[in-house]
Amino acid sequence: MSSDGELDIVSDDDSFASAEDLDSSSDEEQDAVPISCAADRIEDFMVSFLDQLADENGGPLKLRVADRRAGGGAMRTICFPTRRVTGSARQIAQLCRVLDLMHKAVVTSVPMTKRDIYYMDVALFKTQRTVDNARSLPYSRMFVSSRTGQRATSKGLVCGSGLVIHLVSGEKVQANDTEGVLIPVGEDIKAITVDEDVNAVLVVEKDAVFQTLCRQRLANHPRLKGRILIVTKGKGYPDVATRQMVATLSTRLPHLPIFCLVDGDPYGLDILSVYKYGSRAMAHEGDKLAAGRIEYLGIFLSELANYRVDLEAVLPITKKDEKKARAILRRPIPAKWKKELSYMLHLRRKAEIEILDTAAGLVDAPGNEGYSGRQGTECALVRYLVDKIRDSVEL
Repeated sequence: MSSDGELDIVSDDDSFASAEDLDSSSDEEQDAVPISCAADRIEDFMVSFLDQLADENGGPLKLRVADRRAGGGAMRTICFPTRRVTGSARQIAQLCRVLDLMHKAVVTSVPMTKRDIYYMDVALFKTQRTVDNARSLPYSRMFVSSRTGQRATSKGLVCGSGLVIHLVSGEKVQANDTEGVLIPVGEDIKAITVDEDVNAVLVVEKDAVFQTLCRQRLANHPRLKGRILIVTKGKGYPDVATRQMVATLSTRLPHLPIFCLVDGDPYGLDILSVYKYGSRAMAHEGDKLAAGRIEYLGIFLSELANYRVDLEAVLPITKKDEKKARAILRRPIPAKWKKELSYMLHLRRKAEIEILDTAAGLVDAPGNEGYSGRQGTECALVRYLVDKIRDSVEL
């Protein structure tokens, strides 16, 4: 339990459990439990808890939870009271309250988001992070959040008229070429259809960049000889719904190349890593959220000289950037990523996507007079992406 009273179910404090307390169960077992069993699992969890509480021997309470650091369905045991200086009474109360609300969601068939759970008892939870950390609890009893009626809200957007999302409700979400539509949460999606003339998927890090690409109609650019789909989460790391969409496109459409445009800095590469490999915080979701085929399209700090970008205008890296870069370099990542991170550390610089606006090699390039149906001159970023995508898919 943290100093501000948060529920710390996946603490790095090894005093919570010894190695022999850990065991595991396969991902197949985890996914095999239907929603009809979810309430039973929560009840079994609580019965075990109450039985231990009533034990006259008065030993420590032991509860099995998902080990998100290990992933692959691994479990760990946490003990109450903890060995920390702060007490764990609030932690127990938070645990029980989260399970109570999840149980209610299951038996009433009324979905709720993690945010809903937080607002149902703000005084107890203190922060949203408390509820987020408690995701390990239901999973430890063989079911995941989507099966307990707990839903993550979506903040992702998709652009491109070649995509139709069919919902469980019977409705359809038709994407278009000029603005983004909200990506539904995974459990609301029945199927997706992608037109045959769609050549690629582009995932972008920033909402402002996404909006620019929509306004410039990159999704239906004449030089691409077909259409593309553009996906964004907006700001920061992608949410579950966005990752599910990208992972679904990667898995079900193996012929379709998937590219990612991120800042040329350590955090941009970390965001790309979340799309490609999944996040360590949700390792128990397995491959369902990982788009293994996604490729690093740009931007590369090492390529800016080719576009006549003044490196003096490029931002210096911070100590935080350096720490993140070195942490990523310790992971098993592609050689291209390692080379780029090493270049950042050597040059002590990082590049944001917006730096391309100053690229003389793009702005002054021949033929930059815009295209029919587009307002004004085509921006340097669009020229950069069109050239990159054409080279990558051999259009």
